[in-house]
Amino acid sequence: MTVSTTVLVTGATGKQGGAVARRLLADGRPVRVLVRKEATASTAAFAAAGAELALGDFDDPASLPPALKDVVAVFAMPPTAISPSGPDTELEVTRGRALIDATAAAGVEQVVFSTVASGSAAKERIERHLFDTIALPTILRPVRFMTNYIGPGLLGIDGISGGVHRHLFPPHEPMQVVALEDIADLTALALAAPERFAGRTLELAGDQPTPVEAAAAISEATGIPVRYEQITDDEAEALGPVIAQARKRWQAGHRWHADIEALRVIHPGLRTFTDWLNESGAAAIRAHLLTAG
Repeated sequence: MTVSTTVLVTGATGKQGGAVARRLLADGRPVRVLVRKEATASTAAFAAAGAELALGDFDDPASLPPALKDVVAVFAMPPTAISPSGPDTELEVTRGRALIDATAAAGVEQVVFSTVASGSAAKERIERHLFDTIALPTILRPVRFMTNYIGPGLLGIDGISGGVHRHLFPPHEPMQVVALEDIADLTALALAAPERFAGRTLELAGDQPTPVEAAAAISEATGIPVRYEQITDDEAEALGPVIAQARKRWQAGHRWHADIEALRVIHPGLRTFTDWLNESGAAAIRAHLLTAG
């Protein structure tokens, strides 16, 4: 009797899920990606790379059991729910619980669940349900993505515009960052050793430059001058309640606390910010800046 080794990947059309799916496919691992629509450029690319597509939606729990049939593990990223007034905690929890409950009902014992290092009420409730329900759960809590420097930014911050990177972080305090590829690498390690990683919660970061140091590293790697600018309290308030609250939490001392040296023991190839720039980041940032300019 053949035992399935297929992994169901949710969020594959996003940054983390996409990186995980590509890494597993590169390793030769059978991958099924959960999609809401089959006919998109992203889903077509995964199908061309050898992934199986499964239609499903967290808002339609009845659609999940077929996607979970004959899989051995799940990489889970329940989508965040946002309403006009901010995060919709109850909807996000409902979506997360729907996936976890369907996974347990399908007899799947291993789930690697990626949340965020800063935490949220919704994700904490989903994490508790995961530990209560799944036999071999692993929580990954990545900090800020290194790829956030690519693109125009979101909510009026991040990205690089006019040679300036703007954010809420103090300019000369360490700021932890992680490469998407390392999230994928650590997910692959956890999926390959379920018992070793079961019950563990890992905050993920690969480096901690200050924002000013990061801007200088980008300038050197791309040959394009970039400087950092911290947004003010008034600017944070004007950008909306999510950004304003995040700035207040940071000012109150809430920080990410990934143990980078311990992670490097688990994953010796963990990328520094300079590693990421040399590998792919500088080329991507340069291409974006030259196109935008």
